[in-house]
Amino acid sequence: MSKLLLVDDDAELSSMLEQILTKEGFQLTLAADGETGLERALSGSFDLILLDVMLPGIDGFQLLQRLRQQARNTPVLMLTARGDDDDRVAGLELGADDYLPKPFYPKELVARVKALLRRTPHTSVRPEKSEYAGFTIDPAQNAAICDETQLDLTPTEFDILRTLVRAHGEVVSKDALSVAALGRSLAPFDRSLDVHISNIRKKLPTDPERIQTVRGRGYRIIQFA
Repeated sequence: MSKLLLVDDDAELSSMLEQILTKEGFQLTLAADGETGLERALSGSFDLILLDVMLPGIDGFQLLQRLRQQARNTPVLMLTARGDDDDRVAGLELGADDYLPKPFYPKELVARVKALLRRTPHTSVRPEKSEYAGFTIDPAQNAAICDETQLDLTPTEFDILRTLVRAHGEVVSKDALSVAALGRSLAPFDRSLDVHISNIRKKLPTDPERIQTVRGRGYRIIQFA
């Protein structure tokens, strides 16, 4: 049974989601403010965190930032206001794995939760090791290494990099990367994948441009002589 943490100050919404997610077979823990959410996220062992942006006390962004600073790479699904693109990008830049705009249909949330749980290295079985262009990806150990340096990646970043490394220099389309890492196709004007790629590049010890953007097609990893 997958363990989820929902951090949201909307009591009515939280109660509804608790009923729905419990029926779907998930074990749900609730937190109604940022401080409590952070405490539970750090003290518990969760497979996924559902995190609202607007919270009393510390907000969702501050909670996420402190969580990542503690090297906690639990997958995080941000719940954002519909149409607030700045919030979505800010959350992804801080290390969120995906976002879902409010209001949403409960079935949409359940589908997104199941997709993230299927696609993260903590909950998937991918024993094969991949090596290319200075990268070594070992899913069995949840390890990503670049030029002998261990990378501190979120689960989504891990799956994106793993997919690119396994392609051995071939171009991988944005939609294929999104399906591999997020379990969903990209929506029009969806910038989430671009932000994840930018985050990965910032974490590489050398040559961040080795993850190359192929305009109009997708991304690939290139070898340096």
